[in-house]
Amino acid sequence: MNELHLLELQNKLNYTFNDPSLLIKSLTHSSFANEGAKKDNASNERLEFLGDSLLGMTVALLIFNSKPELSEGQMTKLRAELVCESSLAELASELDLGAYILLGRGEKNTGGGKRPSILSDAIEAVIAAMYLDGGFEPVRKFVSDSFAPRLSNPSKGFSDYKTRLQETIQGKQGQTLVYELIDELGPDHDKFFTVDVKLNSLTLGTGKGKSKKRAEQEAAKAAIKILEIRKE
Repeated sequence: MNELHLLELQNKLNYTFNDPSLLIKSLTHSSFANEGAKKDNASNERLEFLGDSLLGMTVALLIFNSKPELSEGQMTKLRAELVCESSLAELASELDLGAYILLGRGEKNTGGGKRPSILSDAIEAVIAAMYLDGGFEPVRKFVSDSFAPRLSNPSKGFSDYKTRLQETIQGKQGQTLVYELIDELGPDHDKFFTVDVKLNSLTLGTGKGKSKKRAEQEAAKAAIKILEIRKE
């Protein structure tokens, strides 16, 4: 990534990095990192992990301060809609983030720059890079600028089965949901994940998908169907 591309993206993000290498790392997909000589955590996966938590907390704070009329359940549902894969991919597309993500040859040739899972992961990694570079304030500002307009119209066309499943068991004491990665197959540019969702160690549903988040949603969807059948 050349200096001009870095300047373009920072203008779109409305944030100038003190350490541009953090931004570059946040945009380095594992398929690109694995093609290089160094394979020691050079991709954005660790940043994605941190960014996921930062995003969830910051969006929750935005909703809490902006929507005092919402109940806990309504806030939970709205947050899930705002930070779901399709919503983050939509935001990434608006920023044209796919044009800046560093992809391996195979991933690039199969359209990885437009893949929702890669775009959403990159947004989370960029948020983590902002935090490490400038602290919480840049993250708060970016999230506010990006998500405040979406509060009244979150991403459509996406069913958040994880939230629906959580709401189904909410209020029942001693009920704990856990999503467990069971299998991960394929090369970096074409991964396929299998996830189980368990209720108190009992498997309720299994899901498969091109990303862990999608597999979790499919697992929750399967679990909801099972619970609905049990009610009949």
